[in-house]
Amino acid sequence: MNKELLFKEIITQLVEMEEAKVVELCKKSLELNIPAYETVISALIPGMNEVGRLYEEEEYFLPEVLMCSDAFNSGLELVKPFIDKSSMGKAIKIVIGVIEGDTHDIGKNLVKIMMEASGFEVYDLGRDVKLESFIEKAEEVNSDIICMSTLMTTTMDGMKTVTDRLKERNIREKYKIMIGGGPISSRYAEMIGADLYTNDANEAVRKAKELVGVGA
Repeated sequence: MNKELLFKEIITQLVEMEEAKVVELCKKSLELNIPAYETVISALIPGMNEVGRLYEEEEYFLPEVLMCSDAFNSGLELVKPFIDKSSMGKAIKIVIGVIEGDTHDIGKNLVKIMMEASGFEVYDLGRDVKLESFIEKAEEVNSDIICMSTLMTTTMDGMKTVTDRLKERNIREKYKIMIGGGPISSRYAEMIGADLYTNDANEAVRKAKELVGVGA
């Protein structure tokens, strides 16, 4: 099997949620001395991009995405020790969490999965995150993006509070701010001074790359 066919098969098996087959094929790529980074960039990530497209078009839902993510992560864990770090560009760092007072995290988890699959360095604060924690973590890891979500109108003002606190400390320009969730809109993002609102995980990945000037 040549490299192009192997990569196509990895993509196919990942999209079909065949975790064991993805691992087997990634092992084959190592045996063929294909650079591990190339396997990630040309097979594993395109596979998850296709999963994102299927999710966006409502052909796949959260359970399918999670199973595909398991296949992706298993393949990645196999090849990761063999990646030449010099071949990797600077990873986009993102701090993500559900705003204080809200424990709904399915949407946030999906965004995290898609971002990790696209090579982001994700720092997941979880749900019901204290507002100060977004800033503290972003400062600690020198994040590029702060991403906040909520499904509740009663907690959405916490996003404005985080943005205002960044301004008060004169560090607002250090970070791009992304927000999302059921009650959120582009108008609200503009109103509170956030950089971007997205309404689904696949769009979040594309727009995040655009925000920091990285090609999709």
